Amino acid sequence: MLSQQLLLVIQLLQQTCVFLVIAWLLSKTPLFTPLMQVTIRLPHKLTCYVVFSAFCILGTFLGLKVGESIANIRAIGAVLGGLLGGPSVGLAVGFTGGLHRYSLGGPTDLACMISTITEGLLGGLIHRALIRRGRVDLLFQPMLVGVVALAAEMLQMLIILAVTRPYATAFAVVDSVALPMLTANSIGAAMFMRLLLDRRAMLEKYSNAFSAHALRIAARTEGLLRAGFNEANSQKVARIISEETGVGAVAITDREKLLAFTGTGADHHLPGTPITSEHTMQAIRDNRVVYADGNEVAYTCSIHSECRLGSTLVIPLQDADDQVIGTIKLYEPKGRLFARLNRTLGEGIAKLLSRQILTGRIEAQKALLTQSEIKLLHAQVNPHFLFNALNTINAVIRLDPDRARGLVQNLSTFFRKNLKRPEETVTLADEIEHVNAYLQIELARFGERLKVEVDLPYIYAQVRLPAFSLQPIVENAIKHGTSHLLGSGHIRLFAEAGKKADTLLVHVEDNAGLYPPRKTAGDGMGMGLVDRRIKARFGSEYGLEVAFEAERYTRITLTLPLGSVDA
Repeated sequence: MLSQQLLLVIQLLQQTCVFLVIAWLLSKTPLFTPLMQVTIRLPHKLTCYVVFSAFCILGTFLGLKVGESIANIRAIGAVLGGLLGGPSVGLAVGFTGGLHRYSLGGPTDLACMISTITEGLLGGLIHRALIRRGRVDLLFQPMLVGVVALAAEMLQMLIILAVTRPYATAFAVVDSVALPMLTANSIGAAMFMRLLLDRRAMLEKYSNAFSAHALRIAARTEGLLRAGFNEANSQKVARIISEETGVGAVAITDREKLLAFTGTGADHHLPGTPITSEHTMQAIRDNRVVYADGNEVAYTCSIHSECRLGSTLVIPLQDADDQVIGTIKLYEPKGRLFARLNRTLGEGIAKLLSRQILTGRIEAQKALLTQSEIKLLHAQVNPHFLFNALNTINAVIRLDPDRARGLVQNLSTFFRKNLKRPEETVTLADEIEHVNAYLQIELARFGERLKVEVDLPYIYAQVRLPAFSLQPIVENAIKHGTSHLLGSGHIRLFAEAGKKADTLLVHVEDNAGLYPPRKTAGDGMGMGLVDRRIKARFGSEYGLEVAFEAERYTRITLTLPLGSVDA
């Protein structure tokens, strides 16, 4: 009798090995990821239920027929479902596995169903007890899992003896299957948990390695491509990536030529030469990652037939609009496979470099814009305007000295405002003060030929906008508009709330209607800079618009955010 039980133990352990091989294969899929930690969220609980219910049923299918009963490893699924998912999951797994066993019939069908539910519930109660004591770590201890499975199987034997009738049948079943099931289920449950722990350790190691590589690459390449997407900077970046990843070679290209290359094949992959690789051209054309492993997707160097490179991973570099601006290419030599870490890391590196390039271009554009703004400021204080202003003051001095002193003060205010830094933002009230200083001089110059109306409610006085946004527009309205009229010119400045929420519309309108037709408000130098500065500061939905009707009016509208109020 003992030899028969030992034989059954060995046979059931063999079935347990099959069970664990299936579990090992499934552990390579994302399905097992939620099982590697204590399950709390509902989606993870559902995954836990589905997986361990399947293993619970599988444990019955892999069981061995012993008379009218089945020596099985069903308890592994029920116990682990409860330990990792809690009482609700354990109960649900036990009920599913038990119902399946009950459907197979036999003298112990009811007892097996009750015991399977009890096993799942037992695992769940131990889960709850350890969570309350703050000992989550014990849930993942193979030894503890094995002991719980052993206790669960002992409980099952007692339930079979208590429920199955006649008692002689129950005793015979327990006498035949107790030792094999106690052994196989406790060992199998412990090994299943060991498998989960090994899988979790491998993922953590992989994640740590990825994070370490990514952080080192980010730290070492910081600011390189921001200084310019060119051959010199790209070569530095390529060398760093090669050192950190250990791949056979690294290349960086723009859309047309090779910018940098380091590693195997550097003797014939020369920076500055046009792109000839079909894989690179495909990545640029289709805006997608191209992986040529040399087996499923053929790879041959397009430059040298004796090149030792055997596979490549080409990843597009993208701008803010997801348009391809270049590529980064990782290579491995023939006979060496791409590490999964390097494949994943390559895509992360591409995003990092893309952001650096984009940041550099934005900073360069801002620098150019600032230079243009400075030139515009210098243009505002031109000798012609100063000459006219001084002539006007000279003429007024003889007729009205007090007014002449006021004009001198206005001229002083105008120059003082012009000395502000061009990148500053100012309040609308401050900008109106600047415009008013300019207008007072122009009103004295044109006399009755120019009338000015300003209607800017006080509630908008603290709205902010880039300095020198209004003065160039008012100057244009006079210089290219009302000064050409034979009759009286009329300049009107007024503000109103925009149709879109939290926007302010500031209008500068003249009655000349001589604005030359252009595609946008940005075509003129002065207004173009104002438009770009507003957009750069607040976003593309803000800026300038032109409304024009020949010989009737020209209206320039500045759209500003009301949220830009000075605190």
